[in-house]
Amino acid sequence: MANTLMAGRRAQDWVNLVLAVCLFLSPWVIGFSADVVPTWNAWISGIVLGILAVAALSAFAEWEEWANMVVGLWVIVSPWLLGFMANTNAMWTHVILGLLVAAIAAWAVWDYRHPHSA
Repeated sequence: MANTLMAGRRAQDWVNLVLAVCLFLSPWVIGFSADVVPTWNAWISGIVLGILAVAALSAFAEWEEWANMVVGLWVIVSPWLLGFMANTNAMWTHVILGLLVAAIAAWAVWDYRHPHSA
């Protein structure tokens, strides 16, 4: 039972690590690397998410999932707050990846607060 719960948490943290790498690489893959603001936002947010994912993989703590939620929400709203919503490739990349990160974080917090019964 505890192993299944821990495996679920680890899977969520691995998914967050993959999403962090995707966000970091997105300026080159999606093609908005010439636009400085969304590129730096993707790099910095990707690095922060990657650090949080590695920290959660080494020793789970609920605060890491809440931090992931905050970063995910930042990534969602950053196109409007930083003014790059006109760059649709960058905007949709940030919104989609941010939604995924926030959803995974919410799922991890839910799992932590509502452990599965035997």
